Amino acid sequence: MRINTYLRMALKYIDIGANLTDSMYQGCYGGSTKHPADLDIVLERAWQNGLQKIIITSGCVKDVDESLELAAKDERLYTTVGAHPTRCGEFLSDPAKYYNDLRSRIKANSEKVIAVGECGLDYDRLHFCEKETQLEYFEKQLTLAEEFQLPLFLHMRNAHEDFMKILERNRDKIEACGGGVVHSFTGTLEEAKSLLDFGGLYIGLNGCSLKTKENLEVVQQLPNERIMLETDCPWCGIRPTHAGHQHVTTKFPTVKKKEKWTKDALIDGRSEPCQISQVLEVIASIKQQPKEQLAEIYYQNTLDLFFKRSK
Repeated sequence: MRINTYLRMALKYIDIGANLTDSMYQGCYGGSTKHPADLDIVLERAWQNGLQKIIITSGCVKDVDESLELAAKDERLYTTVGAHPTRCGEFLSDPAKYYNDLRSRIKANSEKVIAVGECGLDYDRLHFCEKETQLEYFEKQLTLAEEFQLPLFLHMRNAHEDFMKILERNRDKIEACGGGVVHSFTGTLEEAKSLLDFGGLYIGLNGCSLKTKENLEVVQQLPNERIMLETDCPWCGIRPTHAGHQHVTTKFPTVKKKEKWTKDALIDGRSEPCQISQVLEVIASIKQQPKEQLAEIYYQNTLDLFFKRSK
């Protein structure tokens, strides 16, 4: 047990996508408080399990403000700035103002803002934002990335064809900003190859990327030099029903009910950054490659895209 713990702690991780401003980390679920706020405990558990940096995901102006406030408290925390496809309707009342609100936050926080996003297309949830609005304001945000030369944190769900058309039409902007990562990838091998053939793009993998047998077959064939790790917490944990679960070796103490919260255990159904080790374990197992070697590659990939300007 001591050897396994040492190896887990010796590996270095960067979680490229963590929704740390989610109310679950304040103990609130569906508007009801179930336990004390525990984000500080969640973060300490992350640092103890090899996390070196965490990128907080922001999907609207409100998220950005909360993320910046949180990131200011710890040098290991960073954030994205952008409008998630399902939140692009927030542009509509005053498009220029909303764009400038995003822009001003990037300009004023250059040490903490390391990507434009989460932006992209999500045709699985058009009930939150219609297609035409998503298309317009995804493309608009690429101008932000070009202006500030920030990489992109991209979201794509059931919209590959339109997603690629926008990328192709804006190739000059994407090259100027240094590329990006398509996070929480769950697409086909053909879609993955299309993204990688575009150039400058990485693929982010989390528990949802490892959910089915088909997902695992895709991940197995992805080139290691284009992979990054994430949890997308508090979502996208690796569940017992997932195909990837059989490859998980690291187990964390867990309580089944939120009301049974304790500082020494995870809550079943709420993922945390520390569980990034489980994502690595699944990938290493299906690729039949040493997790230590893969951890180093994925860590360097992340530094190369997001932190190459850091001193």
